[in-house]
Amino acid sequence: MNITELFAIAPIISITIVSLIVLLVEALVKRSEGLSYWISVVGLVVTAYFAIATLPLIGTAFNRMVTVGGFGSMFATLFSIAALLTIILSKDYLQKEHANFTEFYLLILFSTLGMMLMASAADLIVIFLGLELMSICLYVLAGFLRKKVLANEASLKYFLLGAFATGFLLYGIALLYGASGTTNISFIVQNSSTLSASPFFWIGLGLLLIGFAFKVGAVPFHMWVPDVYQGSPTTVSGFMATGAKAAAFAAFVLIFLHPQSENSEQVKTVLAVISAASMIVGNIIAISQSNIKRMLAYSSIAHAGYMLAGLAAGNQLGKTGILFYLVTYTFMNIGAFGILSLLEREEDKNLTFDDYAGLGFKRPFLAALMAIFMFSLAGIPPFAGFFGKYYVFVAAINANLTWLAILGVLMSVVSVYYYLRLTVLMYFKEGDMQIEGIISKTSLAVLTIAALIIIQLGVYPSSILNIINNLN
Repeated sequence: MNITELFAIAPIISITIVSLIVLLVEALVKRSEGLSYWISVVGLVVTAYFAIATLPLIGTAFNRMVTVGGFGSMFATLFSIAALLTIILSKDYLQKEHANFTEFYLLILFSTLGMMLMASAADLIVIFLGLELMSICLYVLAGFLRKKVLANEASLKYFLLGAFATGFLLYGIALLYGASGTTNISFIVQNSSTLSASPFFWIGLGLLLIGFAFKVGAVPFHMWVPDVYQGSPTTVSGFMATGAKAAAFAAFVLIFLHPQSENSEQVKTVLAVISAASMIVGNIIAISQSNIKRMLAYSSIAHAGYMLAGLAAGNQLGKTGILFYLVTYTFMNIGAFGILSLLEREEDKNLTFDDYAGLGFKRPFLAALMAIFMFSLAGIPPFAGFFGKYYVFVAAINANLTWLAILGVLMSVVSVYYYLRLTVLMYFKEGDMQIEGIISKTSLAVLTIAALIIIQLGVYPSSILNIINNLN
């Protein structure tokens, strides 16, 4: 270990130090919520700076256990931004729910550290460590509002099913180690043609696929998603739908998206089938939802399907499409859940479609922001969501998966119904939503920035595509 290696993993070190400082503050200072909030905000800004500063680096560190720069640093930047937006939006929400405790910020920080480890992993063991750190924090965050029955149910379901999926993942890693003699991802990927002669290799790869598919909420491993998203604190649901999903896709890309060898057509077919099933199930069931959080949960299953189309394609455009999609999806979903958190009242009121009727007249600015997020999630140009879908579908066509791209376009048309249904209710129907208190300017500023980024990436997508294409 030397100074060069320490700088190479500066984002991971930064978020670790910030997490430990907040932990000490919680232990030593009474009523430390305000102090911990500001330490977390400043720490995440510094971490994002280090992540951007290490982008140009190439290579591995710590005996080829972690990658440095490029892919990992881009995801570290994304995770830092997602955590920062979540913490800022959560402050007022937690006060409203009478649950503004320092532990919340601590759990967000440690789960972000786990996400960074997953995206920077060069070894399967590091992926497992990152996944467990992230998951344990999210299990607790799901039940953070412990006086609510739905929160307890969400936490328990997520924990039990998540632990079961982790068992698949760990057993898959063990079998891959047995087949290859190493847990180094690069070695396994480069020698996949030779290793594929062993049945243990295919079983291990299949178990890994199941573990990651659970984390991204893909069909048929999706049953936990709607209940967990509905029962969790609203801002935590947004964090799960963005940060946790992005971390799982980062691991997915590291292992499954590489130049397709002659023996990987089976993997391509399985991924394509899971992608198609996720798009169909997510979009069809989302139509019948009356609760907006459950609608966004089922739509997140559909979005996982869209991104899996890029993974099934297995080409460079597919990788580019997934990364672009994850960046835009983070701002769209945190924005949508953020507005829900601002308007939500006690006993889960103001969370149904009918509650949002007439919002365009009572809170025109919030309604306009929500409309932007819905248009982008539906994939309507000129918003960023359109280009996210465009790139993964073109990648699928280039990989001779034209049927999957056509299905994706058809399912996107279906999704327009339930996204625009909310917009129509906000502007074309009168309602009696009760909005209490003053919405903080900080939260409004965060949501406005998210909406502007979505518009900017939709009008000028090459601003982020140039960075993605230059990653190692």
